[in-house]
Amino acid sequence: MQRHTVLSLVVIGIIGVIVLINSCTNQSTSSSATSQQAESAEEFVARINKEILEVGRGLEIASWIRNTYITPDTAYIATKATEKMLAFNTRTIQEANRYNGQQLAPDTARSIQIIKQGTTMPAPKDAHKRNKLAQINTDMEGMYGKGRYCKKDRRGKETCRDLEELSQVIATSRNYNELLDAWKGWRTVSVPMRDMYREFVAIMNEGAHEMGFENTAHLWKSGYDMPVDAFENETERLWTQVKPLYDQLHCYVRDKFAQHYGEKKVPAGKPIPAHLFGNMWAQQWGEVYDLLEPYPGALDLDITGGLVKNKHDAVSVTKMSEKFFTSIGLPALPDSFYTNSLLKKPRDRDVVCHASAWDMDNGKDVRVKQCVEPDEDSLVTMHHELGHIYYFIMYQHLAPLFKGGANDGFHEAIGDTVVLSMTPKYMKQIGLIDKARLSRKAIINYQMKMALDKIAFLPFGKLIDQWRWKVFSGEISPDDYNHHWWRLREYYQGIRPPVRRNETHFDPGAKYHVPANVPYTRYFLAHIMQFQFHKSLCKIAGHKGPLHECSIYGNKKAGAKLGEMLALGASQPWPHAMQLLTGQKQMEASAIIDYFAPLMRWLRQKNHGKTCGWSASSSY
Repeated sequence: MQRHTVLSLVVIGIIGVIVLINSCTNQSTSSSATSQQAESAEEFVARINKEILEVGRGLEIASWIRNTYITPDTAYIATKATEKMLAFNTRTIQEANRYNGQQLAPDTARSIQIIKQGTTMPAPKDAHKRNKLAQINTDMEGMYGKGRYCKKDRRGKETCRDLEELSQVIATSRNYNELLDAWKGWRTVSVPMRDMYREFVAIMNEGAHEMGFENTAHLWKSGYDMPVDAFENETERLWTQVKPLYDQLHCYVRDKFAQHYGEKKVPAGKPIPAHLFGNMWAQQWGEVYDLLEPYPGALDLDITGGLVKNKHDAVSVTKMSEKFFTSIGLPALPDSFYTNSLLKKPRDRDVVCHASAWDMDNGKDVRVKQCVEPDEDSLVTMHHELGHIYYFIMYQHLAPLFKGGANDGFHEAIGDTVVLSMTPKYMKQIGLIDKARLSRKAIINYQMKMALDKIAFLPFGKLIDQWRWKVFSGEISPDDYNHHWWRLREYYQGIRPPVRRNETHFDPGAKYHVPANVPYTRYFLAHIMQFQFHKSLCKIAGHKGPLHECSIYGNKKAGAKLGEMLALGASQPWPHAMQLLTGQKQMEASAIIDYFAPLMRWLRQKNHGKTCGWSASSSY
């Protein structure tokens, strides 16, 4: 049934996109004429709020089709819709500049600020270049979604594997060479993107400059209600707060890997080979928990086993996740959510399985695209994606320009804040495990499992945009893309490529968010703020005891405060939303230290006398 639903959407969607594109073309002409007239700032904002609904819906439909039905035809539809949105953004930003220096009402001023900073893909005025920008973006995303690593065996038979299959090898194999083959294989997919990305950056920088920004990096960093330099310093301050915990975790993990793979492959005092962490990008390390478990067998939390035992499927995993949000007083999802979402990977076509949440029609048609399996990872991911969905729902009453997170990190943090409440107690309440009380050893195991995802992610979350900002600004030249990528990964993560890499490779493109042009600092900020939000919600809920034991499941008082913050959307600068929920006006990482206090004490004892840290590798 679901396959038929999505196929119907494809047919209806293509027609809808064509209608909307034509509509937007006519509207653009009309709007252009209007812009020549004397128009107050308030009238301008009202017009843009109306126009953006139509243009945005056309793009969302086209993008949904492209992501759930990858063909040359859907690539064409997506490219044309993207072109229209780029043209709309370019024109709108130019018009917004008419009001520079004027005294404006607060809501009008914020709306114009959002217009100027609201694109992550700045496009030039030149229509040919806009077309090229849209085409490259569509092509790179398509190359990623259809990516396969093919090789022949000794008999000449060719076998091809996609990202999902290669990721399964990375997650489950403990054979050094088998892991290496999968790791190298996926990075063959991104090699053809290298020259495309060079042109992509050049066109975006031209567009950013026409909009009044130094480059695309300056545009991206300007959307955080603070000066650009101050924002970069702020991310470094937050990283410095949590780095001691990461360093202790890294030291412990390297020692364990050396025990398993041998000190020759994983030497003390050196960066760790990137293919050993159970994740294709070494961004989260939870899949290798079996190698890293502090006290074998002390933690018996088989969430996947509970899902399989109770015969959960994609829909029931989703409904279980929805129940968390309704338990704290937020509304039930509309029936259309289950009708229109893609929750299971189709067998008959290529799709982008990377999980994402979608607001298709001004809050009236919210969806998730996720290839859900009855396992713990899918359950956690669905809780995260529904965090986005509930943000969409709670701010749907706002003007379109205010429909967004207080900053982009807020949007990512909400679902992850809920994930922190997925404690053993919660898992018992929803029937996935039998007991919730943990021994001291089990607590250390549980915190280790959490840290391998939450703490291990932090430097990766920071460095992707560190690389892109330097690329956009010209500090990293196209001839040094890969070299500097690995320099940053070594500096922040303490990892190295398992084989020599050079400038024929394009390893950044092997991560979805680079070819898709999705800013990544939001995920770093989200991993900081989720603990800050969690600590505040637990206080509101009246929790007593260690922070890691708190779950707000079923607490409507905490849910009401969360809903109040979500309803603000982007209508206020983010410090206002932060203060509403936490009483603080700045992002703060101290809650992470509170949460992982038991693990930090244990790691320091365990690492005593070991060679921690890492020295630089010679070259890549």
